[in-house]
Amino acid sequence: MRMGRRDRRKVPLRPARLVALLLALPLAAVAQSAPAPAGTAPVEMDHAGMHGMAMPATAGSTPPPGQATPVEKAEKPRAPTPPSVGAHDMHGMDHGAMHGADHGAAPASPATSSHAMPGMQHQAISGMSHGTVHGTAAAAGTVMGSMQGGHAPADARSGDYSDGIAASSARSLHLHGSAPFGMLLVNRLEAFHGREANGQSWEAQGWYGNDTGKLWLRTEGERSGGKLEHGDAEVFWNRAIATFWSSQLGVRQEFGEGPKRSWAAFGVQGLAPYWFELEATAYVGSGGRTAARLRADYELLFTQRLILQPEVEVNLYGKADPARGVGSGVSDAKLGLRLRYEIRREFAPYIGVVWTRRFGATAGFARADHQAVFDRQWVAGVRIWF
Repeated sequence: MRMGRRDRRKVPLRPARLVALLLALPLAAVAQSAPAPAGTAPVEMDHAGMHGMAMPATAGSTPPPGQATPVEKAEKPRAPTPPSVGAHDMHGMDHGAMHGADHGAAPASPATSSHAMPGMQHQAISGMSHGTVHGTAAAAGTVMGSMQGGHAPADARSGDYSDGIAASSARSLHLHGSAPFGMLLVNRLEAFHGREANGQSWEAQGWYGNDTGKLWLRTEGERSGGKLEHGDAEVFWNRAIATFWSSQLGVRQEFGEGPKRSWAAFGVQGLAPYWFELEATAYVGSGGRTAARLRADYELLFTQRLILQPEVEVNLYGKADPARGVGSGVSDAKLGLRLRYEIRREFAPYIGVVWTRRFGATAGFARADHQAVFDRQWVAGVRIWF
């Protein structure tokens, strides 16, 4: 609607400009003629540093056509606020003006129009003193100097780096690996079900000593039909000979059905590349009897608790021993797969399957005793260590 608009065509532009100019001239004259404080030297500013400053509009600026120039009223005198001088503005200022600055605070000046040049408050800039500038620089130099070097206090650190803590009263401390320790591992404690018979079997080993030498015990056996079919026990002195490898020297005693045999035993065991546990033991018995056992196993981790352990064992004899049902050469070989779940690291139930194959004269003795040459057994048991 046209009734709400102001009809600007009725206001002549030229008389309005003249009236604004006449009103602004007295205010500018009063601001420029304000007396400087006593003992204050005139401050000269380098105009090169002012090229980046936004210049406010002056009273003589021409307003846009059709817009009346507002008439400002004089405000009450108030103390000027010192402007914030940045690091970039300091570079643009004439250093001669800084040397002429007064060390005292500038007196309040009458307020002027924000469109006038005197509103820049030269007195506020001149109120900056050399003592303040040089004092700030000296303080900064002191901080930087203490950060870059200097001397630590005498009590900052003890001479022996003990930090004031008294020496321990412990004596005869052991180096890593020199302290004795022991372990008992029941690797297999299981029940089996085969084609010909059912029964139970075990395999366990334990040791006590340090990383260099240990007393090593090992036993395994099988029980079927309510009686002990065969078993053996071994005692070794285990000596470290290389990283992850050790030699073993000891004795072996067999028991179960048939005559009991005693053997002198020696061998090596250790951890082969790709984490294969290897064991090779040779035996020498009375009457010129010799034997050997080779064993290898591996642990395949599906998770941190679910582990599949394949195991291979091969037995060899130098001469036949019909009383115990073994022939010369490769006597038998076993392949087992056991899948265990470690409820705790020390306790893990498992299930698995074991294949047994007899060879040569040992297979003939098995047929004569009505036993299978090739047998498959399902097993279930538990693995425990202390």
